[in-house]
Amino acid sequence: MAGNAARTAPRACAEPLASAYDVALLDLDGVVYIGASAVAGAADSLAKAKAGGMRVAFVTNNASRTPSAIAAQLAGLGVPADASDVITSAQAGARLLAEHLAPGAAVLVVGGTGLRAAVRERGFRPVSVASERPAAVIEGYAPDLSYSLLTEGALAVQAGALFVVSNADKTLPTARGRQPGNGAMSRVIATATGQEPLVAGKPERPLHAEAVARTDASRPLVVGDRLDTDIEGAVRVGADSMLVFTGVARPLDAVLAPPRQRPSYLAPDLSGLLVPHPQVVRADGGYRCGAWHARWQPSARAVLSGDGDPMDGLRALCAAAWSADAPAAQAVAPALAQLGFR
Repeated sequence: MAGNAARTAPRACAEPLASAYDVALLDLDGVVYIGASAVAGAADSLAKAKAGGMRVAFVTNNASRTPSAIAAQLAGLGVPADASDVITSAQAGARLLAEHLAPGAAVLVVGGTGLRAAVRERGFRPVSVASERPAAVIEGYAPDLSYSLLTEGALAVQAGALFVVSNADKTLPTARGRQPGNGAMSRVIATATGQEPLVAGKPERPLHAEAVARTDASRPLVVGDRLDTDIEGAVRVGADSMLVFTGVARPLDAVLAPPRQRPSYLAPDLSGLLVPHPQVVRADGGYRCGAWHARWQPSARAVLSGDGDPMDGLRALCAAAWSADAPAAQAVAPALAQLGFR
């Protein structure tokens, strides 16, 4: 794994990413689908990537459903998948429990079917009330999560149970907009008990480790739409990553990304798996990519010139901004507008 913890420019790849990496570890929400609808072109891009020799796995922070249910949804959207192709934060959370608990221990599950199934798969006994004296509480997103179940979880944590959460995403992308994610919901127990949880999902290491173990990946490419989960998670483990702009992140977010959240590659969508990625080079006091040139002026603003593929301009602009010291949004907004990005 090449890693990107100190990345100062987007990475180049002379061949399509689908042939340069053995497995794509794909986020789901905002990458393959949004709500009940597929992202435009996603199924076709993944089919072509697989035809080119790349294996694909779907790695999601959403712990509410089982891998079988997610695989069925993917198949319905034209993306053939087996349950073994889906790795969830529920599975990573259950593995994390196994590192701390004895087999057969009672675990209070504050979440949905997917979380309960993952706990049972690991050999633990799922329970729903604190009076069972569980050894641990595991909490994960479920659209119908109740106050009473959160209360049982809080009571068990107060009594000394280990506290694990599937993920800490603040928001969840949906067709209606960004809704509260598990990071917001898990704060109910954390605030009530004063106990911070162990986190299994992205950007923490357990979910990536689970995905690599289940896919036997030797050179994985993390693909996602969020800097604070997908990309930061890749940076933490030294894996290369591709940021797509079909979900949460926008071009401005990529330009302003701090070092811990800088992607290796940029692409408008999953079609980025099918093409080489151009080199960004230092030139004329700035950075050049394709026919675009970006430089950082002493007046603390980005200056962009050229034409051609706007993504090349964005790559050059990222390099110029990443070389600056904490650039402000207003310093890069005119250059982004020049590229047609909001």
